[in-house]
Amino acid sequence: PRHKCGNQKSCPQNYFAFKIISGAANVVGPSICFEDSALMSSVKNNIGRGLNIALVNGTTGQLLKTDAFDMYSG
Repeated sequence: PRHKCGNQKSCPQNYFAFKIISGAANVVGPSICFEDSALMSSVKNNIGRGLNIALVNGTTGQLLKTDAFDMYSG
């Protein structure tokens, strides 16, 4: 069976499914999947060098904001 975000097993009831992939240098970009929806990815063109963050409402699961913080340039 297929599970949300490509996880190996389903999450318990009343829990959100998510998967975070850090990427590999300039070859594969990072991605954040939440409840089977890509929040950040190179396809969506909303990732950046450094720390990529998605802010999600912990009760509703609604995406509030995404951003990238470039830790290299300061």
